[in-house]
Amino acid sequence: MSNSALCLASPSLALLKYWGKRDVARNIPATTSVAVTLAGLTSATHVRVLGPREGEDRVTVNGTQQPAARFEKFFSAFRQALETDVFFEVESTNNFPTSAGLASSSSGFAALALACNAATAAALSDRELSALARIGSASAARAVFGGFSILPAGAVAARQLFNESHWPELRVIVCVVEEGAKKTTSRGAMERSRLTSPYFRAWRRSSARAVPGVLRALKSRDIEQLGEAMRLSYLRMFATIVSTDPPTLYWLPQSVAILNECRAMRESGLGVWETMDAGPQVKLICLADIAERVRERIEDLGVTSQTIECAVGGPPRVEVGG
Repeated sequence: MSNSALCLASPSLALLKYWGKRDVARNIPATTSVAVTLAGLTSATHVRVLGPREGEDRVTVNGTQQPAARFEKFFSAFRQALETDVFFEVESTNNFPTSAGLASSSSGFAALALACNAATAAALSDRELSALARIGSASAARAVFGGFSILPAGAVAARQLFNESHWPELRVIVCVVEEGAKKTTSRGAMERSRLTSPYFRAWRRSSARAVPGVLRALKSRDIEQLGEAMRLSYLRMFATIVSTDPPTLYWLPQSVAILNECRAMRESGLGVWETMDAGPQVKLICLADIAERVRERIEDLGVTSQTIECAVGGPPRVEVGG
């Protein structure tokens, strides 16, 4: 046993959105998600194995001690998979805003799963690691892989569709409008959607119908087809979110300004499409040859604290003894 390991993982941005759980207790998704790994955004997670006598797991994120309950199911499942009684000390940092709608839980739990695996010399398969990461965050099941991945509705693990070299020209521009943690967690808003939105069933049906087109667009690298499907996915997801009782509102005026500018860019002939997750940040997809122009247009609005241009990212990187 190595005793410690460091894993660097990047977040998984859903192009076709995951929203809602089929099984809340097991964290099983109600909708299929198709995603891209974002190069340049990184969760660095260091894990040290503690002896069974130490009696508890300890996790800090960006220097702040985390509630044990948030990680209890993950660590219990990991110990059960390995038939071990050890505990873990975890220190994780993100180089991008945390709990702000930028999928930090996806990279964080993926990095945690891989670092625990390496530190204990467990040699779990990618599928097993994906299933363990899902327990902490369903989107983390996808972040175990680089490139493009899919987590089917009802599945316990994700799988890779294409590696990072499949579409090297694709760019994602992350537009950060507020860096603080969002007030309503994704997990809470998902459950509220399932329980109270009159549109939740329609959202699930619509999402299922969109899967084949998104897969075709990725395979053929058709950015227009992908962009249009991506836009419908996030807009229909948010129609569900804002129709909850009480309603959940993530968008800010700055978010809307970016959405309007993205539409104006498309109308002027620039091939750029937007998406959003549970938070105020906006992500834009385009090709590399216009990425700088798109970024300049957004920065000229004066509504972002930062814009980050991301290529398609590779798989997590693990350093044993790190």
